[in-house]
Amino acid sequence: MTVELVLLRHGESRWNAEDRYQGQQGTGLSPLGRHQAKLAAEYLRGSSFDVVVASDLQRVTETLRPYVDGGCPPVRVDPRWREIDVGTWGGRTFAEVLAEEPEVVAAFARGEDVARGGGETFAQLRDRVWAAVADLAAGGARRVLVGTHGGPIRVAAAAALRLPPGGQVLLDPPVNCSLTTLRVDPRLTATSLTTYNVPTSTTEPAEEQPA
Repeated sequence: MTVELVLLRHGESRWNAEDRYQGQQGTGLSPLGRHQAKLAAEYLRGSSFDVVVASDLQRVTETLRPYVDGGCPPVRVDPRWREIDVGTWGGRTFAEVLAEEPEVVAAFARGEDVARGGGETFAQLRDRVWAAVADLAAGGARRVLVGTHGGPIRVAAAAALRLPPGGQVLLDPPVNCSLTTLRVDPRLTATSLTTYNVPTSTTEPAEEQPA
């Protein structure tokens, strides 16, 4: 039996709109993000899920609220679906970090898996997210909705495609309130990526930013 995991990225947050790194910090949704969440709920209304799982961060819980209010299975919170931890970079603008830590920004841009701000590497993120996928795959549900973030979606997709460590750099960052679908078997011996970065609305910000 295969399990279908539908991964929903959160709507635009206030820190997204301000070009700030978030990681495991951050704010709730911007006005645009709240609108995106309503459209995502409408998009998902015709689907049925056995289980709904979510990151515990505010921007995800606010994104799921319109869908939950419309009636859905109880939400199971799992912190393993949090965004990558960017440590001291959280809350700082991209311009500030570039000015203060240009060497680290340059290393990351070259593809080095550095722990930005003393937080996590993408390898560590992939390990914890794939452990969460394994638990869902073995849990007996046939279809699961996961409210999460861009980083976890990218590493989960890379792992499903069996890309090597660092392979997430080959995948575009998911836009706000987009859907990505994986199919996995209970032992993770057969995994596939069936859709990636499918928008649930046409009201996305002009440019997506990381974490």
